[in-house]
Amino acid sequence: MSAPLLALYTFGIFIRPYADPANDSFHARNDINLAAVECSEGFIARSGYDGDPGPASWGPHCYPRFYAGEGHSPSTLSLWRDLDAPYAYAYSGIHAEALSRGRDWFQRPAAPPLKPAWPPYVLWWVATDHVPDWREAVERHEYLHDHSASAHAFDWKTPFDAEGRPASLDRDAIRRLTAINRERQGALKA
Repeated sequence: MSAPLLALYTFGIFIRPYADPANDSFHARNDINLAAVECSEGFIARSGYDGDPGPASWGPHCYPRFYAGEGHSPSTLSLWRDLDAPYAYAYSGIHAEALSRGRDWFQRPAAPPLKPAWPPYVLWWVATDHVPDWREAVERHEYLHDHSASAHAFDWKTPFDAEGRPASLDRDAIRRLTAINRERQGALKA
């Protein structure tokens, strides 16, 4: 039997409407961010979006209850080999550059010490032969918000392993993965 895979769902809400010129710099980064994730060590697959070029959508696209707007709100759904690989991708290189601009584009869920209005992402383990769909991702995202981290839905602050036990990130592995990703992303610079 193959090892379980880690599912990652991300979700954000633009400050301004999707097509507002203030979001142009976000939209301009979309292709390079997707190329960077796809060449990242430990990346398995990602859902596309209905009507867009690229991979097929993993079911009908939907949003968590936190989004009451019209049109598109940025979200992603992907599968990874382990806990460390998506962390290395998200917090270094091309994606980290985009994260540093997040305040320009996205509403902040809440400022500490308030409980966030919604989590920016959720993680959970799936069987190797299971492809999570958007509805499952939204359910896990809302569960994390409503119940805090558990083996059912968690974040990197309170991770769980595939057997449901509390886990921790491997900082040495993350450094190695970051170096591999930096080399692979070298030709992708924006």
